[in-house]
Amino acid sequence: MGAKQQGAGLTNDRWLTMPRTLSFVMNGDDVLFIKRAAHKRIFPNQYNGLGGHIERDEDPKTSALREIEEESGLQVHSLSLRSIHNIDAGGETGILLLVYTAMSDTRKVRADCPEGKLEWIPRDEVFGLDLVEDLPELLARIFALNDDQPPMHAHVSYDDSDNIVLRFQGSEAK
Repeated sequence: MGAKQQGAGLTNDRWLTMPRTLSFVMNGDDVLFIKRAAHKRIFPNQYNGLGGHIERDEDPKTSALREIEEESGLQVHSLSLRSIHNIDAGGETGILLLVYTAMSDTRKVRADCPEGKLEWIPRDEVFGLDLVEDLPELLARIFALNDDQPPMHAHVSYDDSDNIVLRFQGSEAK
């Protein structure tokens, strides 16, 4: 099948998404978070994983590894897809978010990350942080996954009061 047969230009009445990655890097029992800078438009002063947009010439895995290295300086291994999210935030387009975990053999990270402050947090202290709103449920499920389990699938939307609604499908994690 050629490129023209893919139908990429036929977007009338189709749901369009921007592809992004989000990664949680582990070292022992600690997880690397970024406390987003106060001046950031999205999630200021909240803790999140590392990630960003998938570039046109990248596959998702390459994007996740690039974002981890750009933001933290780390070279990681054991990158594993953990969850796929279709996010409807009410706009004309949505977000397709691919969530990964990875392992790092070192804790030496960039001191000058423009996105915010990088911090290694013990896993048992993660849920005491001011996390981005969907992370408490997502991370609880990720932490419960075995290495050989397939990725979870989720739909994320917002109700009439602008509260997040997470619906997970196909996950053995409880």
